[in-house]
Amino acid sequence: MSPEGGLDAFLAAFDALPLGGFTGAANGRKYTVTRENLAGGKAQKLVARELGGTDYISLNLYRLDSGALLKPCEMPEEKVIRFVLGLEVTG
Repeated sequence: MSPEGGLDAFLAAFDALPLGGFTGAANGRKYTVTRENLAGGKAQKLVARELGGTDYISLNLYRLDSGALLKPCEMPEEKVIRFVLGLEVTG
């Protein structure tokens, strides 16, 4: 986890996001976002696509007995952390 926010800040920001589809803004860009729970909430997925642009965010978050495990999909962990910490729901 990034020292900028730490695991607790990331998890709090992630958990505050609504389930299902919504629009949001992060880092000066607008996105369509989908957040879903899988396996009874033990696995969670977030996918975001920039509106009118090419940016793409995709991550899986696993809630294990040993703690949370973040697995970005083919992108740096720092990118998805910065995205979630900066994401504001707009609709």
